[in-house]
Amino acid sequence: MTKQENTLLLVDGNSVAFRAFFALQNVGSFTNHDGLHTNAVYVFKKILDNILKKYSPTNVLVAFDAGKTTFRTKKYSDYKAGRAKTPGELSEQLPYVRKLLAAYGIKDYELADYEADDIIGTLSRQGEAKGYRVVVVTGDRDLTQLTTDQTTVSVTQKGFSEVEEYTPAHVQEKYGLVPRQIIDMKGLAGDNSDNYPGVTKVGEKTAIKLLKKYDSVEGVYEHIDDMKQSKMKEHLIEDKDTAFLCKDLATIKTDAPLTLGLEDTKRQELNETKLRSFYEELDFKSFLKELTGEDPDATKKFNEIEITLLDESQLKKVPAAPKGPVAFYLEIDGKNYHSAPFIGFVLKIDGQYFGARDVQLLKEEPLKQILTDPKIKMDVFDSKRTFVGLNRLGLEMTAVDFDLLLVSYLLNNTENSDDLGELAGLHGFDQVKTDEQFYGKGAKREIPSDDKKLFAHLSHKAAAIADLKSQLFAELKDNQQQDLYDEMELPLALVLAKMEIAGITVDTDRLEQMQSEFKERLAQVKQEIFNEAGEEFNINSPKQLGHILFEKLELPVIKKTKTGYSTAVSVLEKLRGMSPIVDNILVYRQISKLQSTYIEGLLKVVFDKDQKVHTRYTQTLTATGRLSSVDPNLQNIPVRLEEGRKIRQAFVPSHPGWQIFSADYSQIELRVLAHISGDEHMQEAFKSDRDIHANTAMQIFGLDSEDEVTPNIRRQAKAVNFGIVYGISDYGLSQNIGITRKQAKKFIDTYFEKFPGVKKYMDDIVSHAREEGFVETIFHRRRYLPDIKHKNYNVRSFAERTAMNSPIQGSAADIIKVAMINMDKKLAEKKMKTKMLLQVHDELIFEVPNEELKEFEDLVKNVMDSAVDLNVPLKVECAHGKTWFNAK
Repeated sequence: MTKQENTLLLVDGNSVAFRAFFALQNVGSFTNHDGLHTNAVYVFKKILDNILKKYSPTNVLVAFDAGKTTFRTKKYSDYKAGRAKTPGELSEQLPYVRKLLAAYGIKDYELADYEADDIIGTLSRQGEAKGYRVVVVTGDRDLTQLTTDQTTVSVTQKGFSEVEEYTPAHVQEKYGLVPRQIIDMKGLAGDNSDNYPGVTKVGEKTAIKLLKKYDSVEGVYEHIDDMKQSKMKEHLIEDKDTAFLCKDLATIKTDAPLTLGLEDTKRQELNETKLRSFYEELDFKSFLKELTGEDPDATKKFNEIEITLLDESQLKKVPAAPKGPVAFYLEIDGKNYHSAPFIGFVLKIDGQYFGARDVQLLKEEPLKQILTDPKIKMDVFDSKRTFVGLNRLGLEMTAVDFDLLLVSYLLNNTENSDDLGELAGLHGFDQVKTDEQFYGKGAKREIPSDDKKLFAHLSHKAAAIADLKSQLFAELKDNQQQDLYDEMELPLALVLAKMEIAGITVDTDRLEQMQSEFKERLAQVKQEIFNEAGEEFNINSPKQLGHILFEKLELPVIKKTKTGYSTAVSVLEKLRGMSPIVDNILVYRQISKLQSTYIEGLLKVVFDKDQKVHTRYTQTLTATGRLSSVDPNLQNIPVRLEEGRKIRQAFVPSHPGWQIFSADYSQIELRVLAHISGDEHMQEAFKSDRDIHANTAMQIFGLDSEDEVTPNIRRQAKAVNFGIVYGISDYGLSQNIGITRKQAKKFIDTYFEKFPGVKKYMDDIVSHAREEGFVETIFHRRRYLPDIKHKNYNVRSFAERTAMNSPIQGSAADIIKVAMINMDKKLAEKKMKTKMLLQVHDELIFEVPNEELKEFEDLVKNVMDSAVDLNVPLKVECAHGKTWFNAK
């Protein structure tokens, strides 16, 4: 937005503070020296800076609610009833938010019997009358009703900086309504967060449909007699008074009796003395540095660090024997660090900074000695990336102590950014720009030619690594996660780096042959589809496909979208068997995806020099701790379709006389469930090495022996077993196995009767999540669940299912990580040629010389079986062959 003569900024204080609190809720101990929580104040300040910079207002006011009792609660006593109590950690920070505003020269205001919304509504109309451009900032979409040509309502999104700007055009685009109709929509549909009901069984979509036809609540009831008889009409008639009451409750006052006017909102000068004192009180060190009078975004701000730029003649200035840990940052131009160009490096050694663009200098002394000496502790941002980068230079770094990326992930695995600037800011060090801010985005990305500018950026990255180490390590210890970091995540990063460097060989001739075979198969299926349709059409066009299926062939319409008939896979699956064309379309889509994503995709990423693909594993992406494979993703090659399985034929050993070897944990998640639930029946089944799905089938269906378990019964029992692990509902199970909801409920109830330990675990873990706000794996990996007490049933239920599943899935992920670390050690100890190549969820893939096969099979079973001591045995299934396909 361009700066205007008069811009009035109105901020919903309670709403923004609430968003700020939960944005950093799970990041360690965000407290000052007196133990005061400061996360909400910290983020509120960041949001405030963003909106002041974005809108450049001449007038600002932050409105707060005066209390729980308002004119609305007098009209409807249950208004906002049932809302979770404001966390004490947030309540204690609200006075400090106001102190921050006072130091910023910004007025805050509350009015007895009214809400912040009413203050904002009244001032927005006063501002419009005086010709002001008005901007409202809130986390609450209720205020979108205030939108006009002069007033924009900016709703904060997840994170610190993004807002969704509501103008009349945006409201029309989003809802198909004009802003004044927002209150009519609330009147009809109600509002769960404010706890007023609306009309029975009228949701937002129905309300919008009615308003498009009848304009308002009043219009609906003026035409009620014209409506055809239906349940909805009955509900509308029965709940008429409620609809008008809810519309009234939803209406923001624009004539509240304020005791201040526009002149009181004029933005005052920032009080540096007050602000300095405030930042010192709250231990906001990075904000204190902003008070130097320099523009925080100016390049000179980032030139404060003195750095020695190295060439061969300057290397003698580098301390050969550092007294303490060395912070090292290696910048690579792009995420694919196996081949992307190097940009430069910076080291912080005993308080001095050294750097260069020429990474070949790292191979010279004393830099080589510093990087490779196992006695010198190295602190880095991403140890795996750094290890792979140095490997390209022929160097091996073995003594990493602090990995900022990994530690930050363990402290808050919902924040999975891999940008140093972003993560450093999250932890209070905001003197380094994000890569997007510094280099630009996409095609505009540019490496500065100015050494001073580049190394100001890189040196601050090294500074962030060094400065955050003690703070984040302390938080790890508070969370009892130091062992998880020291014994699992950090060693694993080195193991994964070795696997990435090794890569896996691809037979490109076989891939190209498959490409030709798939092309022929696609042409054949395409012709069959045209024959069944009676005409040629664009199969990839949902509109044309919808016409063929639902108009010409008259198949039942399952779902409609705004643009016509839905032809999504979920829709086509429900039409299976009704016409041969449906099965062929599904086959066509599957083979097309295999062709484009896996055949063509793999051919693009095979390295010319070694004929291998070098997938990258991300340790910090998932909230459960599972590893993810990218560029290319080798964990998601489809195996249900024969053509998908065949793609694995292209993965071969790198030497003749070697084999691909697969070692796969059997039923690991169910074994973990048996362990952590302590259920005797489930544990006994695993101890007796029984088929767990057949065992469950016998329990659920009351069968006496496994001989009575048919394949279909076993399939249903398997769906129940895995459904329970994921907290499945009776509806979900009924959809999965094609039975009625009543039957599905009976299956689940019977399961819990037969396995009471599992039921107790499910109940206990949800209770623990409500009390603590998180759940943990066997190894203390945390999963934070901010929605576990959410008012919305669907949101809360999802959090509860996540609470049940995360310790199981996360522990299974941790177990295979331990196995990988132990396998790497054993292979090194025994000096075997065998290499670990891939991890695919519960499976490890190796390449093994024929002469080591027998010894290795015994070794891998022993190591993987003993990765962790559970109350039930772990079981590993092994296979090997000339290709990955043959090994399965």
